[in-house]
Amino acid sequence: MPTFAEIFAARADDDRTGLLFEDERHTWADVVAAARARAALARRLLDGPGPPHFGVLLDNVPEYVHWIGAAALSGTVLVGVNPTRRGAGLAADIRHTDCRFLVTESRHLPALAGLDLGIPRDRILVVDDPAAPLPLPVSGPDAEPAPGDPLMLLFTSGSTGAPKAVVCSQGRMGVIAERGTALFGIVRDSVTYVAMPLFHGNSVMANLAPAVRAGAAVALRRRFSASGFLPDVRRYGVTYVNYVGRALAYILATPERPDDADNPLVRAFGTEASAPDMADFARRFACEVTESYGSSEGVISIRKTPGCPPDALGRPADGAAVTIRDPETGAECAPAKIDASGRLLNPDEAVGEIVGEGVAALFEGYYANPEADAERLRADGRYYTGDLGYRDPDGFVYFAGRGSDRLRVDGENFAAAPVERILARWPGAAMCAVYPVPDPRTGDQVMAAIEPRSAFDPGAFAAFLAGQRDLGTKWAPRFVREVREMPLTATRKIDKRPLRDEAWRTTDPVWWRPGRELRYVRLGEDDAAALAAEFTRYGRRP
Repeated sequence: MPTFAEIFAARADDDRTGLLFEDERHTWADVVAAARARAALARRLLDGPGPPHFGVLLDNVPEYVHWIGAAALSGTVLVGVNPTRRGAGLAADIRHTDCRFLVTESRHLPALAGLDLGIPRDRILVVDDPAAPLPLPVSGPDAEPAPGDPLMLLFTSGSTGAPKAVVCSQGRMGVIAERGTALFGIVRDSVTYVAMPLFHGNSVMANLAPAVRAGAAVALRRRFSASGFLPDVRRYGVTYVNYVGRALAYILATPERPDDADNPLVRAFGTEASAPDMADFARRFACEVTESYGSSEGVISIRKTPGCPPDALGRPADGAAVTIRDPETGAECAPAKIDASGRLLNPDEAVGEIVGEGVAALFEGYYANPEADAERLRADGRYYTGDLGYRDPDGFVYFAGRGSDRLRVDGENFAAAPVERILARWPGAAMCAVYPVPDPRTGDQVMAAIEPRSAFDPGAFAAFLAGQRDLGTKWAPRFVREVREMPLTATRKIDKRPLRDEAWRTTDPVWWRPGRELRYVRLGEDDAAALAAEFTRYGRRP
């Protein structure tokens, strides 16, 4: 099994273009040399007791790739810090993963101000600070990490709201790099486009790592831009792009031009785009669009195969055994009955948790989180994904949700509890609940039910949200429902089931954000009808 360190070091004498960023061009030899200098610095800063962990809080800039290479070549562990986290949650992520120094840039310093990171101020390296340049030493010999040694910690979220750092080893990343070249069609002459954030496993595993293995060029975009997508594809000669969630929808929302298909793009690969968006993107930009189901944990992969129904995830890859099991009893669910329109006729019997059979050994665990490990690996030896799904009689698996208290918005997973804790601070709320409602194209939107102390003031509510430093960038509710009395269970806990089932289809007043601005207006009948039509257009049920 190759390690990623071996794969990365193999580019040391490669004078072909490795990284493209804005007006910069770096050969792979340049990239490896830069990574080796940073590897020497990492070894120096991490010398002594404590885990060899360091955090990276950067946009998609060449420094990020240099530090990924530095972790590989030094045998240390890079923690990808999510820049959409805020406040105490951001600080907790860094402390939880035992980061001993942090690499960042000046634009992220305001988010760190006043936080207890558990890192001395002189261990926060600001890569774009001309007054304090990185003290890069002369590079030393590469380390020789074993395949089982950890390389990266990649954050995801669980149903409890506590962040979970997925362990990814040198060997797993090496195998991903090897296999990904064929799976994604990345070859020596490819130019891959990284606009999805590098702190997320999708960009590293479905783009950067295979590109390193193939010696392809990688074009970096600091942050995703729908309007910048096609100009970048043409500027850099991009042949391959990865995406998550609604990225295709945002690109498709830009004005269509007759010459959109005049571009070098060959393939797009990602997760969770709607079938109509995949088809429209392929038509408009004259490329192939493929998807699979997977996660940063890397245990289960489900891929679309010939004959796959448009709304299905596909079948398990590599002959793996995947079952759908009742989350409570563990019993296998019945096959789905689906009518000609694609409607599931027996959801109570068919929907269950997506479970891997005989693949538990592939799970490398969460860092310092045995409770989260236990949610995935149980006494029966199976791997439980935490995702809901169903399977038709032909063996095609369909995605049915992330669980009642988990949301996935724009490709980002998070739990309701942290959002609820923020909303509970609002003086106008006597009680609040947060839950997912379907997005017309893919994933979820955030909806909140609030039992107000007095009449709901949408302007005051928006101003309150704008002032919450720990409100994640995807967390602001899209819909807000005023309830006279919050539905409760017999034990006086909030019962979210009727709230989720009714969503915005209620006689209670509902406020919503029609666009991306933090501004709430009353949801009217015309708005509700337009939403229903959008669901119909993209083949989803509201």
